[in-house]
Amino acid sequence: MTIGVMFALAAGLMWGLVFVGPLMLADYPAVMLSFGRYLAFGLIALPLGWLDRAHLRGLTRADWIEALKLALVGNVVYYLFLASAIQRAGAPLPTMIIGTLPVVIATCANARNAARDGRLPWRRLAPSLGLIALGIALVNQAEWTAMRDDPGADTTRYALGALLAVGAVACWTWYPLRNADWLRAHPDRSPRSWATAQGLATLPLAVLGYALTWAWFGATDAPWAMPFGPRPGAFIGLMLAIGLLSSWIGTLCWNEASQRLPTNLAGQLIVFETLSALAYAFVLRGAWPGAATLAGIALLIAGVAWALRVEPEAVAAEGHPN
Repeated sequence: MTIGVMFALAAGLMWGLVFVGPLMLADYPAVMLSFGRYLAFGLIALPLGWLDRAHLRGLTRADWIEALKLALVGNVVYYLFLASAIQRAGAPLPTMIIGTLPVVIATCANARNAARDGRLPWRRLAPSLGLIALGIALVNQAEWTAMRDDPGADTTRYALGALLAVGAVACWTWYPLRNADWLRAHPDRSPRSWATAQGLATLPLAVLGYALTWAWFGATDAPWAMPFGPRPGAFIGLMLAIGLLSSWIGTLCWNEASQRLPTNLAGQLIVFETLSALAYAFVLRGAWPGAATLAGIALLIAGVAWALRVEPEAVAAEGHPN
């Protein structure tokens, strides 16, 4: 349990980096950030796949199809939504909407995986989920108030960013549940190899997406310098860093956590990603968070600490009706 929590914490620290990428490359369209990130991830996975080829040979055709589905929804589409949301609403608002994932995933997992993972009693789970939800609401309220006080703020753009962030939540509610299903069904498989397999499955998707984006920009005479945009050094460097740290190492750490923890508990630990992303965003902004934001963060931490004290209860198998 302790090792699983530490792996989840490491994954959150790595994943938090993806929230600042769209701010550092605000002049780049979200499609380039999404396909660029996963093109880097796929290229990084190639030598890793060669080193891990013995384990990868054990994957079946069905396993590779599953890796492709996970790569499409949990990687490419998710980050396309998230990068678009951050560029329209700034980092804190989408970060806190993504911060609802612990509540959403825990609720879904508690409903669908109780027979396998045990059930976290709702009466004991409710306080932790309530603290997390209240913390998210406080931070969202602080950001909304700051936006209303800014006469140049575009509320429509912010609303669209929020909607796109909800789409990202939907993608990343499906991904960890489906990913955990595969990992728990294959306890003999290496989480490292499965992370590499997803990277390899992402590569053809990223290559196709990047090529189509390039063709679209060319066909529409978009004022955009392809293949790497107006700041190729910054773009390539940041994509490689995020591809290695967030995509491969982050996925590896999460896979290790998913094999050790019940899905409904692991889902709540995604709050580490939210806390990391907020910390990175405020450092980049050069501003200390206000009292309401700090109170919200404290409630998030308290909710996670409470959740860690709740142990799943075994669910008795139903007998045959005959």
